[in-house]
Amino acid sequence: MSRPTIQDLSNQLDSENSRDRLMALAELREFSAEEALPLIKKVLYDEHLPVRSMAILALGVKGTDEAFPLLVKLLVEDEDYGIRADAAGALGYLGDTRAFEPLVRAFFEDTTWLVQFSAAVALGNLEDPRAFDVLMKALESQESVIQVAAIAALGEIRAINAIERILEFVQSKDWLIRQRVAEALGNLPSEKSHSALLYLAKDEHPQVRQAAVAALQRDLPPPTP
Repeated sequence: MSRPTIQDLSNQLDSENSRDRLMALAELREFSAEEALPLIKKVLYDEHLPVRSMAILALGVKGTDEAFPLLVKLLVEDEDYGIRADAAGALGYLGDTRAFEPLVRAFFEDTTWLVQFSAAVALGNLEDPRAFDVLMKALESQESVIQVAAIAALGEIRAINAIERILEFVQSKDWLIRQRVAEALGNLPSEKSHSALLYLAKDEHPQVRQAAVAALQRDLPPPTP
Protein backbone atom coordinates (compact mmCIF):
# COMPACT_ATOMS: atom_id res chain seq x y z
CA MET A 1 0.00 0.00 0.00
CA SER A 2 1.46 3.34 -1.05
CA ARG A 3 2.04 6.08 1.47
CA PRO A 4 -0.62 8.82 1.40
CA THR A 5 0.41 12.16 -0.02
CA ILE A 6 0.14 15.47 1.80
CA GLN A 7 -2.91 16.24 -0.30
CA ASP A 8 -4.48 12.92 0.69
CA LEU A 9 -3.99 13.78 4.35
CA SER A 10 -5.27 17.30 3.86
CA ASN A 11 -8.45 15.86 2.39
CA GLN A 12 -8.70 13.34 5.22
CA LEU A 13 -8.46 16.13 7.79
CA ASP A 14 -11.61 17.59 6.24
CA SER A 15 -13.51 14.40 6.97
CA GLU A 16 -16.53 14.62 9.28
CA ASN A 17 -15.31 11.45 10.97
CA SER A 18 -13.00 12.32 13.88
CA ARG A 19 -11.25 8.94 13.58
CA ASP A 20 -10.20 9.85 10.04
CA ARG A 21 -8.76 13.13 11.29
CA LEU A 22 -6.86 11.38 14.07
CA MET A 23 -5.42 8.86 11.62
CA ALA A 24 -4.36 11.66 9.28
CA LEU A 25 -2.54 13.43 12.10
CA ALA A 26 -0.76 10.20 12.96
CA GLU A 27 0.38 9.82 9.35
CA LEU A 28 1.91 13.31 9.43
CA ARG A 29 4.81 12.01 11.52
CA GLU A 30 6.27 10.69 8.26
CA PHE A 31 6.47 14.18 6.77
CA SER A 32 8.74 17.12 7.42
CA ALA A 33 7.73 19.85 9.84
CA GLU A 34 7.34 22.34 7.01
CA GLU A 35 4.95 20.02 5.16
CA ALA A 36 3.02 19.02 8.26
CA LEU A 37 2.49 22.42 9.91
CA PRO A 38 -0.24 23.77 7.59
CA LEU A 39 -2.21 20.57 8.07
CA ILE A 40 -1.75 20.56 11.84
CA LYS A 41 -3.07 24.11 11.99
CA LYS A 42 -6.24 23.03 10.19
CA VAL A 43 -7.36 21.03 13.23
CA LEU A 44 -5.73 23.00 16.02
CA TYR A 45 -9.20 24.20 17.08
CA ASP A 46 -11.07 21.05 16.09
CA GLU A 47 -14.44 20.46 17.78
CA HIS A 48 -13.24 17.00 18.88
CA LEU A 49 -10.87 17.36 21.85
CA PRO A 50 -8.75 14.25 21.10
CA VAL A 51 -8.03 15.68 17.65
CA ARG A 52 -7.00 19.00 19.19
CA SER A 53 -4.77 17.21 21.71
CA MET A 54 -3.01 15.24 19.00
CA ALA A 55 -2.55 18.36 16.88
CA ILE A 56 -1.01 20.20 19.83
CA LEU A 57 1.36 17.32 20.53
CA ALA A 58 2.31 17.29 16.85
CA LEU A 59 3.19 21.00 17.08
CA GLY A 60 5.64 20.25 19.88
CA VAL A 61 7.17 17.24 18.18
CA LYS A 62 7.54 18.85 14.75
CA GLY A 63 9.01 22.00 16.25
CA THR A 64 8.84 24.78 13.67
CA ASP A 65 9.41 28.46 14.41
CA GLU A 66 5.68 29.06 14.15
CA ALA A 67 4.87 26.38 16.72
CA PHE A 68 6.12 28.37 19.71
CA PRO A 69 3.69 31.33 19.55
CA LEU A 70 0.80 29.01 18.71
CA LEU A 71 1.46 26.87 21.78
CA VAL A 72 1.94 29.86 24.08
CA LYS A 73 -1.37 31.29 22.89
CA LEU A 74 -3.12 28.01 23.70
CA LEU A 75 -1.42 27.79 27.09
CA VAL A 76 -2.47 31.29 28.06
CA GLU A 77 -5.87 31.72 26.44
CA ASP A 78 -7.65 28.42 25.90
CA GLU A 79 -10.71 27.85 28.07
CA ASP A 80 -10.22 24.08 28.30
CA TYR A 81 -7.73 23.14 31.03
CA GLY A 82 -6.90 19.89 29.22
CA ILE A 83 -5.84 21.85 26.16
CA ARG A 84 -3.77 24.22 28.29
CA ALA A 85 -2.06 21.20 29.84
CA ASP A 86 -1.44 19.74 26.38
CA ALA A 87 0.10 23.04 25.27
CA ALA A 88 2.40 23.10 28.29
CA GLY A 89 3.54 19.57 27.55
CA ALA A 90 4.12 20.36 23.89
CA LEU A 91 6.27 23.36 24.85
CA GLY A 92 8.47 20.95 26.75
CA TYR A 93 8.81 18.73 23.69
CA LEU A 94 9.60 21.78 21.59
CA GLY A 95 12.72 22.35 23.66
CA ASP A 96 12.71 26.12 23.10
CA THR A 97 14.07 27.92 26.18
CA ARG A 98 11.76 30.86 25.39
CA ALA A 99 9.06 28.63 26.87
CA PHE A 100 10.59 28.97 30.34
CA GLU A 101 8.72 32.12 31.35
CA PRO A 102 5.28 31.09 29.97
CA LEU A 103 5.61 27.75 31.73
CA VAL A 104 6.56 29.38 35.02
CA ARG A 105 3.57 31.72 34.78
CA ALA A 106 1.32 28.77 34.00
CA PHE A 107 2.58 26.90 37.04
CA PHE A 108 1.94 29.78 39.42
CA GLU A 109 -1.13 31.36 37.85
CA ASP A 110 -3.18 28.46 36.50
CA THR A 111 -5.35 27.01 39.25
CA THR A 112 -5.73 23.58 37.64
CA TRP A 113 -3.42 20.86 38.95
CA LEU A 114 -3.20 19.20 35.54
CA VAL A 115 -1.77 22.36 33.98
CA GLN A 116 0.63 22.80 36.89
CA PHE A 117 1.72 19.18 36.49
CA SER A 118 2.32 19.58 32.75
CA ALA A 119 4.21 22.82 33.30
CA ALA A 120 6.52 21.16 35.84
CA VAL A 121 7.17 18.23 33.50
CA ALA A 122 7.85 20.60 30.62
CA LEU A 123 10.31 22.64 32.68
CA GLY A 124 12.24 19.43 33.25
CA ASN A 125 12.16 18.62 29.54
CA LEU A 126 13.66 22.02 28.79
CA GLU A 127 16.61 21.08 31.05
CA ASP A 128 16.90 24.74 31.99
CA PRO A 129 18.60 25.25 35.39
CA ARG A 130 16.57 28.43 35.92
CA ALA A 131 13.65 26.14 36.81
CA PHE A 132 15.25 25.21 40.15
CA ASP A 133 13.27 27.61 42.35
CA VAL A 134 9.97 26.82 40.67
CA LEU A 135 10.47 23.08 41.00
CA MET A 136 11.50 23.36 44.63
CA LYS A 137 8.23 25.24 45.21
CA ALA A 138 6.38 22.49 43.36
CA LEU A 139 7.66 19.97 45.91
CA GLU A 140 5.49 21.75 48.49
CA SER A 141 2.31 20.98 46.54
CA GLN A 142 -0.47 19.01 48.20
CA GLU A 143 -0.92 17.11 44.93
CA SER A 144 1.35 14.08 44.85
CA VAL A 145 1.41 14.05 41.04
CA ILE A 146 2.93 17.53 41.05
CA GLN A 147 5.55 16.37 43.55
CA VAL A 148 6.29 13.45 41.22
CA ALA A 149 6.73 15.84 38.29
CA ALA A 150 8.95 18.18 40.30
CA ILE A 151 11.24 15.40 41.53
CA ALA A 152 11.69 14.05 38.02
CA ALA A 153 12.30 17.53 36.61
CA LEU A 154 14.91 18.37 39.26
CA GLY A 155 16.78 15.30 38.15
CA GLU A 156 16.53 16.33 34.51
CA ILE A 157 17.99 19.79 35.19
CA ARG A 158 20.78 18.14 37.23
CA ALA A 159 19.89 20.13 40.35
CA ILE A 160 22.58 18.88 42.72
CA ASN A 161 21.47 21.44 45.31
CA ALA A 162 18.09 19.70 45.50
CA ILE A 163 19.46 16.36 46.74
CA GLU A 164 18.74 16.99 50.43
CA ARG A 165 15.14 17.98 49.67
CA ILE A 166 14.59 15.03 47.33
CA LEU A 167 15.92 12.63 49.97
CA GLU A 168 12.98 13.64 52.17
CA PHE A 169 10.78 11.61 49.83
CA VAL A 170 12.79 8.38 50.01
CA GLN A 171 10.32 6.85 52.46
CA SER A 172 7.17 8.23 50.86
CA LYS A 173 4.14 5.94 51.07
CA ASP A 174 3.57 6.55 47.36
CA TRP A 175 5.70 4.07 45.40
CA LEU A 176 5.55 6.28 42.30
CA ILE A 177 7.21 9.09 44.24
CA ARG A 178 9.91 6.68 45.43
CA GLN A 179 10.44 5.54 41.85
CA ARG A 180 10.90 9.11 40.65
CA VAL A 181 13.30 9.74 43.54
CA ALA A 182 15.42 6.82 42.36
CA GLU A 183 15.39 8.04 38.77
CA ALA A 184 16.23 11.61 39.78
CA LEU A 185 19.06 10.57 42.08
CA GLY A 186 20.57 8.67 39.16
CA ASN A 187 21.13 12.08 37.55
CA LEU A 188 22.47 13.64 40.75
CA PRO A 189 25.64 11.73 41.64
CA SER A 190 26.88 12.13 45.21
CA GLU A 191 27.66 9.96 48.21
CA LYS A 192 24.20 10.65 49.67
CA SER A 193 22.52 9.80 46.38
CA HIS A 194 24.47 6.54 46.18
CA SER A 195 23.48 5.55 49.72
CA ALA A 196 19.83 6.35 49.07
CA LEU A 197 19.86 4.33 45.86
CA LEU A 198 21.30 1.33 47.69
CA TYR A 199 18.41 1.64 50.13
CA LEU A 200 15.81 1.99 47.35
CA ALA A 201 17.29 -1.01 45.54
CA LYS A 202 15.78 -3.09 48.37
CA ASP A 203 12.37 -1.39 48.20
CA GLU A 204 9.24 -3.51 48.53
CA HIS A 205 7.93 -2.33 45.15
CA PRO A 206 9.56 -3.94 42.07
CA GLN A 207 9.46 -0.80 39.93
CA VAL A 208 11.22 1.21 42.62
CA ARG A 209 13.89 -1.48 42.94
CA GLN A 210 14.30 -1.58 39.16
CA ALA A 211 14.68 2.21 38.94
CA ALA A 212 17.25 2.25 41.75
CA VAL A 213 19.29 -0.58 40.28
CA ALA A 214 19.26 1.08 36.86
CA ALA A 215 20.43 4.34 38.44
CA LEU A 216 23.24 2.58 40.29
CA GLN A 217 24.38 0.88 37.09
CA ARG A 218 24.73 4.23 35.36
CA ASP A 219 27.44 5.11 37.90
CA LEU A 220 27.70 8.75 36.82
CA PRO A 221 30.76 10.64 38.07
CA PRO A 222 30.18 13.30 40.74
CA PRO A 223 30.21 16.91 39.56
CA THR A 224 33.51 18.74 39.46
CA PRO A 225 33.84 21.12 42.47
